[in-house]
Amino acid sequence: MRHTWTHEQKEFLREHYPSNSQSDLLLIFNQHFQLNINLKQLKACLKNHTITSGRTGYFEKGSSPANKGKKFPGQINKTSFKKGDKAKNYKPVGTERIDRDGYVLIKVSDTGAWHERWRHKHKVVWEKVNGPIPKGHVLIFLDRNKLNIQLENLQLITRARLARMNQNKLFKQDPELTKTGVVIANIYTKMGALNRKEKTK
Repeated sequence: MRHTWTHEQKEFLREHYPSNSQSDLLLIFNQHFQLNINLKQLKACLKNHTITSGRTGYFEKGSSPANKGKKFPGQINKTSFKKGDKAKNYKPVGTERIDRDGYVLIKVSDTGAWHERWRHKHKVVWEKVNGPIPKGHVLIFLDRNKLNIQLENLQLITRARLARMNQNKLFKQDPELTKTGVVIANIYTKMGALNRKEKTK
């Protein structure tokens, strides 16, 4: 399905692309706007609207690598951390903070990649009771408040239903109205599937 990019969405991409990979940019874009844009659509938008990251992948003339002069594993210098030491900005497991998109992040581990150490708290809360979020599904905040992380304010829906809700502006601040919107989105989704089926006959 073709997506019409708004000025706000393009400005969001310009602001966040320099500090994110395309895959990370896609994730935070979809979460921020509650859309289901795919990577191909994102790349096309970046190209068509000349939105660049500013990164070349090469060292500029006269610049030095960040590790210049530093020793590598097995070598210890004055600035190296000793085994068992923790960085001054170390955050313990359980620490929470709010990301640039307004979601609460919680530290769940001291090891692994960044996305394995820090996770969206609403996902952690929901998965603790219901298990892993199924592929092709997302969690929504029924009152649109990303800081209201209560189980009763979270609902699991398919990405197809999410797209329908965004298209028809079915998200409301009243949780009950949003729940009704989910039902309506489900009807629209089923009607669309039936219409496509009829056209193939």
